[in-house]
Amino acid sequence: MTLVIGLTGGIASGKSTVSTMFKEWNITVIDADIEARLAVMQGETAYVKIIAEFGQEILLEDEEIDRQKLGSIIFHQEDKRQLLNEIVHPEVRKRMLSQIEVAKQNKDELVVLDIPLLFESKLTYMVDKTILVYVDKDVQLQRLMERNNLSVDDAEARIRSQMPLAEKIKLADSVIDNNGLVENTKIQLIEVLKSWGINKMPL
Repeated sequence: MTLVIGLTGGIASGKSTVSTMFKEWNITVIDADIEARLAVMQGETAYVKIIAEFGQEILLEDEEIDRQKLGSIIFHQEDKRQLLNEIVHPEVRKRMLSQIEVAKQNKDELVVLDIPLLFESKLTYMVDKTILVYVDKDVQLQRLMERNNLSVDDAEARIRSQMPLAEKIKLADSVIDNNGLVENTKIQLIEVLKSWGINKMPL
């Protein structure tokens, strides 16, 4: 029986830190952001649909999609952003579900779906359990400003664009407090997995 875990968090909450821990334990991590990039590569179904809707002018010289140019269109037009999501999201889900099937066929004990917008995109049906990586608002703001070299206003705007972490806490099966040291985060993660019957964590 393969346990499928949905790993999520907020921007600069430390989700990638936890994702890396799973990878270091040789556990399959399926990253939604990576799958989204792969889904729009030249020749893919979503690529063809995007060109049909947005035109050839969003292509680079090598005929790959100019993500910056596409981003500047959808950032200012809600209907265009919705259209892009309707094209890309089903393809990303298809790619992720296919990899879950492979993990199940391999009889993996655990597979992790790293999905930043797990709750916002209503993708919890794809997983058995959910883990939220949490930090306090002031810690999140500070880390985001330092990581991305942002002003307070810009950092707060990015945080506001997502569902508040306080709201996500109510939806998650388990919450990992990432305010402290990485070692504390790892201890919490191991305890969560033990509570779900996963005891043989590699060191």
